Formats: sequence, C-alpha cells, structure tokens
Amino acid sequence: MAGSAAGFIADQLVARQHAGVKQHQESLEVRTPGRGAIDLSRELARIVATSGVRSGLAVVFCAHTSASLLIQENADPAVRRDLLAWLERLAPDGDPRYEHSDEGPDDMAAHLRSSLGRSSESIPIVAGTLVLGRWQALYLVEHRTAPHRRRVVVHVSGE
Repeated sequence: MAGSAAGFIADQLVARQHAGVKQHQESLEVRTPGRGAIDLSRELARIVATSGVRSGLAVVFCAHTSASLLIQENADPAVRRDLLAWLERLAPDGDPRYEHSDEGPDDMAAHLRSSLGRSSESIPIVAGTLVLGRWQALYLVEHRTAPHRRRVVVHVSGE
C-alpha cells in the first residue's frame, strides 16, 4: 500500500513539473574555414534567451562524423592550438595504415579525431543563462582541412 501511494505522489509531481515546461529548438549552419575550433557560446546564449527558459537544460548536437563538440578554455587561444596539435599527433593525416581515405588524406584522420570528441553536450541553464565555467566555451571542432558547412541542433527545455 505504501508503495502505490509513493508512486501516485511521484506521478503528480512529474505532471505538475511538466505543466510549465517550455521547449525550443533551432538548427545552426556553421561555415567552418577548415580545421580549427569555432566558439558557439554567443550563438547558444542567443538561442537560450530566445527560448524564454529560465531554468533547464540546453542539449547541443553536432550532426557530423568528422566534426565534434568540445567544452574547453576560452581565455588563452594557445590551449586550442595545443589541443589541435595533440590531435594531429594522435591521428596524422595521410597515414598509410588507414584503409578509409575516400575523401582524401584527412578523411580517416578526421573521423578518428572526432571519435575523441563528442557529438553532443548538455549544459544547464540557471536564471536564463548557460552555466559554463568562468573560462569555458563550447566549440565546434572542425577536423577536416577544407571548409565545410556543419549542422548543429540546439534543443532547450525547462521552465
């Protein structure tokens, strides 16, 4: 009997919480100049402000296999340069051991580098603001050498 009462109370709380939930979704087209890290933080802040969500979660998804997302330091650009150089050492372009090279010498290297990153990130929203640390930004990391158009989907939900 106690178990069903607890379940009933939990169901009521969930229903009440969902009554005020807002949902907002936008797709961004990011034109990359080629390999590098592009700060998406300002655009994400704009999307969160547009959503009207004050408390919730922003889920950011990169719809590609040769680009990835990264939350990293935003104060010193040397951090991003060092990170990209490290990825280059881990997965060099044109390695003759790669079987997959359909789109050129950076093809498999880009997939390997992307596998070390993330295809999605979840960032809390408090008081209508993304909760990134003082020295953090969210970057789209392009792992290919040529410019590309990348699609990033941002879904914001909360109250």
